[in-house]
Amino acid sequence: MLCALVPNTWLMPEIDKISQLPLKVSELCFSAGKKQLLRDFNLHLDSYGVTVVMGPNGAGKSLLIRLLHGLLVPDSGIVEWNGKSLELNVRQAQAMVFQKPVLLRRSVAANIDFVLDNCEPKSNKSSRKILEEADLYDQRMQPARLLSGGEQQRLALARALATSPQILFLDEPTASIDPSATRQIERWLAQVSASGVKLILVTHDIGQARRLASDVVFMHRGRLSEHTPAKQFFEKPQSSEAQAYLRGELVI
Repeated sequence: MLCALVPNTWLMPEIDKISQLPLKVSELCFSAGKKQLLRDFNLHLDSYGVTVVMGPNGAGKSLLIRLLHGLLVPDSGIVEWNGKSLELNVRQAQAMVFQKPVLLRRSVAANIDFVLDNCEPKSNKSSRKILEEADLYDQRMQPARLLSGGEQQRLALARALATSPQILFLDEPTASIDPSATRQIERWLAQVSASGVKLILVTHDIGQARRLASDVVFMHRGRLSEHTPAKQFFEKPQSSEAQAYLRGELVI
Protein backbone atom coordinates (compact mmCIF):
# COMPACT_ATOMS: atom_id res chain seq x y z
CA MET A 1 0.00 0.00 0.00
CA LEU A 2 1.08 3.54 -0.73
CA CYS A 3 1.08 4.64 2.90
CA ALA A 4 3.71 2.00 3.72
CA LEU A 5 6.15 3.00 0.99
CA VAL A 6 9.74 3.98 1.56
CA PRO A 7 11.74 6.08 -0.91
CA ASN A 8 12.44 4.17 -4.13
CA THR A 9 15.04 4.62 -6.81
CA TRP A 10 12.53 5.51 -9.53
CA LEU A 11 11.76 8.71 -7.64
CA MET A 12 15.39 9.81 -7.50
CA PRO A 13 16.61 12.53 -9.87
CA GLU A 14 19.77 11.59 -11.73
CA ILE A 15 22.75 12.79 -9.70
CA ASP A 16 24.50 14.55 -12.56
CA LYS A 17 21.34 16.53 -13.31
CA ILE A 18 20.79 18.04 -9.84
CA SER A 19 21.58 21.58 -10.87
CA GLN A 20 18.28 23.47 -10.80
CA LEU A 21 18.91 25.36 -7.55
CA PRO A 22 19.41 28.08 -6.56
CA LEU A 23 16.24 29.72 -7.82
CA LYS A 24 16.52 33.49 -8.13
CA VAL A 25 13.47 35.66 -8.76
CA SER A 26 14.11 39.37 -9.24
CA GLU A 27 11.52 42.18 -9.54
CA LEU A 28 8.90 39.86 -11.05
CA CYS A 29 5.71 41.59 -12.24
CA PHE A 30 2.59 40.25 -13.91
CA SER A 31 -0.65 41.94 -14.94
CA ALA A 32 -3.96 40.74 -16.38
CA GLY A 33 -5.69 43.50 -18.27
CA LYS A 34 -5.24 46.64 -16.20
CA LYS A 35 -4.89 44.77 -12.90
CA GLN A 36 -1.42 44.12 -11.53
CA LEU A 37 -1.43 40.70 -9.86
CA LEU A 38 2.25 40.35 -8.96
CA ARG A 39 4.44 43.32 -8.05
CA ASP A 40 8.20 43.56 -7.61
CA PHE A 41 8.42 39.99 -6.37
CA ASN A 42 11.83 38.80 -5.18
CA LEU A 43 12.69 35.31 -3.94
CA HIS A 44 15.76 33.15 -3.43
CA LEU A 45 15.62 29.38 -2.87
CA ASP A 46 18.89 27.53 -2.47
CA SER A 47 18.06 24.33 -0.58
CA TYR A 48 16.08 21.19 -1.23
CA GLY A 49 13.13 20.15 0.91
CA VAL A 50 9.53 21.42 0.77
CA THR A 51 8.92 25.11 0.18
CA VAL A 52 5.29 25.87 1.03
CA VAL A 53 3.66 28.91 -0.56
CA MET A 54 0.84 30.33 1.58
CA GLY A 55 -1.38 33.38 1.74
CA PRO A 56 -5.01 34.46 1.47
CA ASN A 57 -7.12 34.04 -1.66
CA GLY A 58 -5.94 36.32 -4.43
CA ALA A 59 -2.43 36.66 -3.04
CA GLY A 60 -0.92 35.33 -6.29
CA LYS A 61 0.28 31.90 -5.10
CA SER A 62 -0.87 29.84 -8.09
CA LEU A 63 0.20 32.61 -10.43
CA LEU A 64 3.69 32.58 -8.92
CA ILE A 65 4.36 28.90 -9.47
CA ARG A 66 3.03 29.08 -13.03
CA LEU A 67 5.50 31.88 -13.70
CA LEU A 68 8.33 29.91 -12.08
CA HIS A 69 7.50 26.89 -14.24
CA GLY A 70 7.21 28.94 -17.42
CA LEU A 71 3.50 28.37 -18.04
CA LEU A 72 3.05 32.16 -18.03
CA VAL A 73 5.37 34.92 -19.19
CA PRO A 74 5.95 37.82 -16.76
CA ASP A 75 5.54 41.45 -17.78
CA SER A 76 9.00 42.12 -16.38
CA GLY A 77 11.55 40.65 -14.03
CA ILE A 78 13.83 37.64 -14.04
CA VAL A 79 13.40 33.96 -13.15
CA GLU A 80 16.64 32.01 -13.09
CA TRP A 81 17.25 28.38 -12.17
CA ASN A 82 20.93 27.95 -11.30
CA GLY A 83 21.76 30.96 -13.42
CA LYS A 84 19.73 29.78 -16.41
CA SER A 85 16.51 31.17 -17.83
CA LEU A 86 13.49 28.96 -18.42
CA GLU A 87 14.82 27.29 -21.55
CA LEU A 88 13.51 23.92 -22.69
CA ASN A 89 16.23 21.92 -20.95
CA VAL A 90 15.42 23.68 -17.66
CA ARG A 91 11.69 23.00 -17.91
CA GLN A 92 12.34 19.35 -18.78
CA ALA A 93 13.77 18.93 -15.29
CA GLN A 94 10.51 20.18 -13.75
CA ALA A 95 6.95 18.88 -13.42
CA MET A 96 3.67 20.21 -12.07
CA VAL A 97 0.56 18.75 -10.43
CA PHE A 98 -2.61 20.82 -10.36
CA GLN A 99 -5.50 20.94 -7.90
CA LYS A 100 -7.75 19.27 -10.47
CA PRO A 101 -5.90 16.36 -12.08
CA VAL A 102 -5.35 16.74 -15.81
CA LEU A 103 -5.66 13.22 -17.20
CA LEU A 104 -5.78 11.78 -20.69
CA ARG A 105 -8.98 10.09 -21.87
CA ARG A 106 -7.22 6.76 -21.72
CA SER A 107 -6.65 3.96 -19.27
CA VAL A 108 -4.64 4.42 -16.10
CA ALA A 109 -1.71 2.52 -17.60
CA ALA A 110 -1.90 4.44 -20.88
CA ASN A 111 -1.54 7.74 -18.99
CA ILE A 112 1.80 6.54 -17.63
CA ASP A 113 2.88 4.94 -20.92
CA PHE A 114 2.26 8.22 -22.76
CA VAL A 115 4.66 10.07 -20.46
CA LEU A 116 7.30 7.35 -20.58
CA ASP A 117 7.15 7.25 -24.39
CA ASN A 118 7.44 11.01 -24.81
CA CYS A 119 9.74 12.27 -22.06
CA GLU A 120 13.26 13.39 -22.93
CA PRO A 121 15.64 11.87 -22.15
CA LYS A 122 13.91 8.52 -22.45
CA SER A 123 13.09 6.89 -19.15
CA ASN A 124 14.14 3.38 -18.19
CA LYS A 125 11.28 3.06 -15.70
CA SER A 126 8.42 0.63 -16.23
CA SER A 127 4.74 1.49 -16.17
CA ARG A 128 4.07 -1.46 -13.89
CA LYS A 129 6.62 -0.37 -11.29
CA ILE A 130 5.30 3.18 -11.26
CA LEU A 131 1.69 2.06 -10.87
CA GLU A 132 2.63 -0.35 -8.09
CA GLU A 133 4.34 2.48 -6.24
CA ALA A 134 1.21 4.59 -6.64
CA ASP A 135 -0.98 1.70 -5.46
CA LEU A 136 -2.84 1.82 -8.79
CA TYR A 137 -1.68 -1.33 -10.57
CA ASP A 138 -4.95 -3.17 -9.98
CA GLN A 139 -6.79 -0.31 -11.68
CA ARG A 140 -4.41 -0.14 -14.64
CA MET A 141 -7.05 -1.00 -17.29
CA GLN A 142 -9.72 1.34 -15.93
CA PRO A 143 -10.43 4.66 -17.66
CA ALA A 144 -8.38 7.20 -15.72
CA ARG A 145 -11.30 9.60 -15.41
CA LEU A 146 -13.41 7.00 -13.60
CA LEU A 147 -10.98 6.78 -10.68
CA SER A 148 -11.90 8.37 -7.37
CA GLY A 149 -10.62 11.88 -6.69
CA GLY A 150 -7.77 10.63 -4.52
CA GLU A 151 -6.81 7.96 -7.06
CA GLN A 152 -6.81 10.51 -9.88
CA GLN A 153 -4.49 12.74 -7.91
CA ARG A 154 -2.15 9.81 -7.17
CA LEU A 155 -2.08 9.06 -10.89
CA ALA A 156 -1.31 12.69 -11.71
CA LEU A 157 1.50 12.66 -9.16
CA ALA A 158 2.87 9.33 -10.41
CA ARG A 159 2.83 10.61 -13.98
CA ALA A 160 4.71 13.76 -12.96
CA LEU A 161 7.31 11.76 -11.05
CA ALA A 162 7.76 9.35 -13.97
CA THR A 163 9.74 12.10 -15.72
CA SER A 164 12.31 12.14 -12.87
CA PRO A 165 11.90 15.85 -12.14
CA GLN A 166 14.33 17.75 -9.98
CA ILE A 167 11.66 20.35 -9.18
CA LEU A 168 8.01 19.42 -8.57
CA PHE A 169 5.37 22.14 -8.35
CA LEU A 170 2.10 21.29 -6.61
CA ASP A 171 -0.91 23.61 -6.66
CA GLU A 172 -3.32 22.66 -3.85
CA PRO A 173 -2.98 18.93 -4.70
CA THR A 174 -5.21 17.74 -1.83
CA ALA A 175 -7.80 20.53 -1.72
CA SER A 176 -10.55 18.40 -3.31
CA ILE A 177 -9.94 14.98 -1.76
CA ASP A 178 -10.89 13.36 1.54
CA PRO A 179 -8.66 13.16 4.65
CA SER A 180 -7.62 9.54 4.05
CA ALA A 181 -6.49 10.29 0.50
CA THR A 182 -4.81 13.46 1.72
CA ARG A 183 -2.79 11.48 4.25
CA GLN A 184 -1.62 9.10 1.51
CA ILE A 185 -0.55 11.98 -0.71
CA GLU A 186 1.25 13.75 2.14
CA ARG A 187 3.21 10.64 3.07
CA TRP A 188 4.18 10.17 -0.54
CA LEU A 189 5.28 13.79 -0.88
CA ALA A 190 7.44 13.45 2.23
CA GLN A 191 9.11 10.42 0.66
CA VAL A 192 9.58 12.22 -2.66
CA SER A 193 11.24 15.12 -0.86
CA ALA A 194 13.48 12.74 1.10
CA SER A 195 14.58 11.19 -2.20
CA GLY A 196 16.05 14.50 -3.38
CA VAL A 197 13.27 16.14 -5.37
CA LYS A 198 12.64 19.81 -4.56
CA LEU A 199 8.94 20.44 -3.83
CA ILE A 200 7.24 23.82 -4.16
CA LEU A 201 3.76 23.39 -2.71
CA VAL A 202 0.85 25.84 -2.69
CA THR A 203 -1.63 25.10 0.09
CA HIS A 204 -4.30 26.82 2.19
CA ASP A 205 -4.15 24.00 4.73
CA ILE A 206 -2.15 25.27 7.70
CA GLY A 207 -1.99 21.77 9.20
CA GLN A 208 -0.56 20.41 5.95
CA ALA A 209 1.99 23.19 5.86
CA ARG A 210 3.06 22.38 9.42
CA ARG A 211 3.46 18.70 8.54
CA LEU A 212 5.44 19.15 5.32
CA ALA A 213 7.15 22.53 5.12
CA SER A 214 10.89 23.10 5.35
CA ASP A 215 10.37 26.80 4.70
CA VAL A 216 7.38 29.04 4.04
CA VAL A 217 6.86 31.74 1.43
CA PHE A 218 3.96 33.94 2.57
CA MET A 219 2.31 36.17 -0.01
CA HIS A 220 -0.15 39.03 0.27
CA ARG A 221 -1.58 41.15 -2.54
CA GLY A 222 0.94 39.91 -5.07
CA ARG A 223 3.96 40.64 -2.92
CA LEU A 224 6.29 38.61 -0.74
CA SER A 225 5.45 39.31 2.91
CA GLU A 226 8.07 36.95 4.29
CA HIS A 227 10.18 33.90 3.56
CA THR A 228 11.33 32.07 6.67
CA PRO A 229 12.13 28.56 7.94
CA ALA A 230 8.93 26.69 8.79
CA LYS A 231 9.62 26.46 12.52
CA GLN A 232 10.18 30.20 12.76
CA PHE A 233 7.15 30.98 10.61
CA PHE A 234 4.71 28.99 12.71
CA GLU A 235 6.16 30.05 16.06
CA LYS A 236 6.89 33.72 15.38
CA PRO A 237 5.93 35.02 11.93
CA GLN A 238 7.53 38.31 10.98
CA SER A 239 4.75 40.00 9.02
CA SER A 240 1.48 41.28 10.45
CA GLU A 241 -0.38 39.62 7.57
CA ALA A 242 1.05 36.20 8.40
CA GLN A 243 0.34 36.68 12.09
CA ALA A 244 -3.31 37.45 11.32
CA TYR A 245 -3.53 34.55 8.84
CA LEU A 246 -2.27 32.03 11.40
CA ARG A 247 -4.76 33.36 13.95
CA GLY A 248 -7.52 32.48 11.53
CA GLU A 249 -8.45 36.07 10.80
CA LEU A 250 -9.61 37.31 7.42
CA VAL A 251 -6.65 38.83 5.59
CA ILE A 252 -7.79 41.18 2.82
